[in-house]
Amino acid sequence: MIACVCDVCTSSDKKDNRLRSSILVQSAATSFVVDTTPDFRYQMLRENVKNLDAVLFTHPHKDHIAGLDDVKAFSYFSGKAMQVYANTLTEEAVKREFAYIFSDKKYPGIPDINLNTITLEPFLIGDIPVIPVLVWHLKMPVMGYRFGKFTYITDANKIEPPEKEKIRGSEIMVVNALRHKAHISHFTLDEAIALVHELEVPNAYLTHASHQLGKHAAINKELPAGIQLAYDGLNLSFD
Repeated sequence: MIACVCDVCTSSDKKDNRLRSSILVQSAATSFVVDTTPDFRYQMLRENVKNLDAVLFTHPHKDHIAGLDDVKAFSYFSGKAMQVYANTLTEEAVKREFAYIFSDKKYPGIPDINLNTITLEPFLIGDIPVIPVLVWHLKMPVMGYRFGKFTYITDANKIEPPEKEKIRGSEIMVVNALRHKAHISHFTLDEAIALVHELEVPNAYLTHASHQLGKHAAINKELPAGIQLAYDGLNLSFD
């Protein structure tokens, strides 16, 4: 057995307890998550989430889709199919990884899911407008999203100029910053900071931070004004 003994894992600061990246987006009438990580069930229990209308996926990597089976509890109690929104690339992975959900023979107790194919065209989930933003995870297209004045970007290391314009004007942005050292498919800390400054977003939170980035308190001391490291359980309000 391999045990993790790094300073972040053993830290007494709760803000260093980092699970896989996901967010819960809510209005008075609508509630959905962006990505269902392997930690999805625990995350929903921890945050005491009682109702969930939909799942919105960013891309098909396992750390962003693996918890999908656990949406079945929400569907069971609501009596409604879970609405799942994804591009065709992610849909293919979901159907492959969770083939039993989409089988012609429905086994009792499987999740009740309705797939909705999305493109780069804006759409609504309940009463929440969604603007997809195409970003690149090396050569993989990943969907970032803007909800009103809030933009969420994960697993990216490149954004084309036209897509950056979709972000400009956001008041809050969450963006991945994996580590200090260059990475093949993720923004580094410096690259994420540079992107925030380029787009003139006044409030930014860095997510998808690896243990190589360091402890929460130490990282925050390095960051410019208006930029902070996100942490599990962080609550943000936006229009």
